[in-house]
Amino acid sequence: MLRADQLPPLLVGIATTGRPEILGHTLRALAGQSRPPDRLLLCAAEGSDTAGLPALPGMRLLTAPRGLTRQRNAILDQAAAEDVILFLDDDFLPAPDYLERLARAFAAHPEVVMMTGRVLADGIGGAGLRPEEAARILAASPPDPGAGMTPVYNGYGCNMAFRAGPVLAGLRFDDRLPLYGWLEDVDFSRRISGHGRIMRNDALRGVHLGVKSGRTSGVRLGYSQIANPLHLIARRSMSPPRALLMLARNVAANGVKALRPEPWVDRRGRLRGNLLAFRDLLRGRLAPERALELP
Repeated sequence: MLRADQLPPLLVGIATTGRPEILGHTLRALAGQSRPPDRLLLCAAEGSDTAGLPALPGMRLLTAPRGLTRQRNAILDQAAAEDVILFLDDDFLPAPDYLERLARAFAAHPEVVMMTGRVLADGIGGAGLRPEEAARILAASPPDPGAGMTPVYNGYGCNMAFRAGPVLAGLRFDDRLPLYGWLEDVDFSRRISGHGRIMRNDALRGVHLGVKSGRTSGVRLGYSQIANPLHLIARRSMSPPRALLMLARNVAANGVKALRPEPWVDRRGRLRGNLLAFRDLLRGRLAPERALELP
C-alpha cells in the first residue's frame, strides 16, 4: 500500500449559488473524510451564498461572476502542478472514504486522467433527496472490496476528478455555457480525454441530493437543452448522434409530460424554452448565451 506521502495532493472545489444550508451538509461530509483534502476552495458570486458556513482546515472562499463554468474556472486558476482536482456539486455527499480512495486510485493508475464515482442515489431525476435520506443510503452501502473501474464517455459533474496537468496547459470549462452550465461536464470530459483514460470508479461512493432550489428556470433550461448540445457539436466535443439523441429525448419528455407535469419540474417552461431555441435556430441566432435573456 502506498504511503500517505506518495499520494497526490487533493484540491476539492465547489461552486455554489444561493443555498448555504445545503452546502453546509456537504462540508460536514468533507470534514468526516478519512483523508481530508489538502485544499478546499468554495467559489460563490455573493457573500450570502456562503454565509454561516463552518470553517474547515485548508478552506478558502473565492468569488466569481455567477455561473457554474465561470465559478469552476476561478477554482481552476488556483491549481498546482501535482494536484488532483475534485469538483463536487454543493449537494453531493461523499462517503467517508471517498477522498482516500480517490487519491490512492490516481496514484495507482497513472494512465487515468479523469475519474467519476458511483452515485448510489440521485435526486436530480425526482423531487430531490433529504440529507437524512442520503445518510441512510450511505450507511447501508459499505465499501465493496471488489469494486472496479469502467471506461466511460464523460465524468458526471456532481463528482468529477482529474489531474491538473491539462488545466495548467490551458484547459478550462466553456464559459459560453451559462447559468447551471448544461452539459459542461461532457464538454470538459471530451476535451481532457486526449490526455488519458476517463473511468468510473465504483469504490468512490456518494449521494447526489438533486436539490431543486437555486437551479435555472424552466424556460432557460429548456433553451439550453437545445442550444448547448448543438454548440458542443460545433466544438467537436460531443458526437452528433449522441447530442441529437439527447436533444430529441429531452424535447419528447417535455412535450409528453407538459400535459401532466411532475410537481418538481417546470415541464411547460422547458418546452417553451425548447421552442424558443428552435425559433432562434431557424433565424440563425441560436447561441447558449441567449438563455440569459429569457425569464
